[in-house]
Amino acid sequence: MDLAEIGRVMRRRWYVLLPGLLLTAALTIAVHLLIPVEYQSQSTVTLLNSSKATEAFDGNPFLSTQASLTGMADGLARNLNSDGAKADLKALGVTGTHEVKIADNAQGPFMWLTVTGTDPAAVLKSDELLAGYADKRLKEFQTQQSVAPEAMIRMATIVPPQKPEAQTKTRIQYIVMVGALGFVLSLVATFFVEARKRTPRGKNRPAPAGTPAADTPAPAAATPATPVAHDETMALRTVGPSGAGSP
Repeated sequence: MDLAEIGRVMRRRWYVLLPGLLLTAALTIAVHLLIPVEYQSQSTVTLLNSSKATEAFDGNPFLSTQASLTGMADGLARNLNSDGAKADLKALGVTGTHEVKIADNAQGPFMWLTVTGTDPAAVLKSDELLAGYADKRLKEFQTQQSVAPEAMIRMATIVPPQKPEAQTKTRIQYIVMVGALGFVLSLVATFFVEARKRTPRGKNRPAPAGTPAADTPAPAAATPATPVAHDETMALRTVGPSGAGSP
């Protein structure tokens, strides 16, 4: 079937195709309205060596980075993603969902603090609260280990919470999926109706019970035997093999 034939079928069965396309458009609009737009804000922080450890570098913490700081950043990120931290953040007023992880391709103890939600203002506020909570948890870890204040690892903000940006990728994917599926189903229904209309009536329909098949010949009627006359029988008995009469 070429494109011209497909177009002719679609024109002939427009009463099947058009309702399907209208339903697809309605579902697409519903998905667009029901799935809210999500916004995301992200900040970047880093862990710095203690003031005591930076005395040899004139107090510059960026000159005394250590591998242990990256390990501490990983441990802190895991704690901030735990259920207990989620409960604490919710009590502080953080809304939406948050994620803390070591920054991609990081060359040091850099961490990304990300918050996602549907209200841009609430997302920005939540990212700020998350950054403050992360600094608090870092100090609590070290206090629990009785670390002296001058020997504590510190946290510094590299990139403050950014203006929330709309995340439309997932929403667009759902809209495209619904539109494509509805269009395909509309075409399938159209060609199904076309195929049904082209099938001759009565074809492949089973014959009623008790009706003989058309191609089965009717049995031949039995031919009644012709009675032999009495006198002919007697003549056969009296005629011999040579045709002469019996004695």
